[in-house]
Amino acid sequence: MLLSKAWETYESDKRIEGFSQQTLKAYKLQSTLLLRYFKDVNVDTISTVQQNIWQSRAKP
Repeated sequence: MLLSKAWETYESDKRIEGFSQQTLKAYKLQSTLLLRYFKDVNVDTISTVQQNIWQSRAKP
């Protein structure tokens, strides 16, 4: 599944669960940053090491 599709599915699920608009907006921002970094790749191709590197760079 592509990263963008995974986000759409996740957002839809959280909307149904009743997450606030503000929370969803914050999640969307993180999703956008993730997509910019990895591009729209298949989620199965992103390793744990790559995720950790992204997280360390994303922190202020």
